[in-house]
Amino acid sequence: MAEAQPTFEKNLEALNAIVTNLEQGDIPLEQALTEFQKGVTLSKTLQDTLTNAEKTLTKMMTEDGTEVPFEAEGTDVND
Repeated sequence: MAEAQPTFEKNLEALNAIVTNLEQGDIPLEQALTEFQKGVTLSKTLQDTLTNAEKTLTKMMTEDGTEVPFEAEGTDVND
């Protein structure tokens, strides 16, 4: 059975732990590089999750089941 993907929150906690570890500066260079690479990967995963969530939240379903951009009627953010 495949292992469940970590949640956004778990990935964010892991990234915070890596950043804290790297900021302390008392780990060997090789380990710091490995942790940095993990952090970059986690950061990309988190950004992708946020981008996908934003895309989902900016769409709505019509009665026939098609997705259309969500635009609040009568409002203009540039007013």
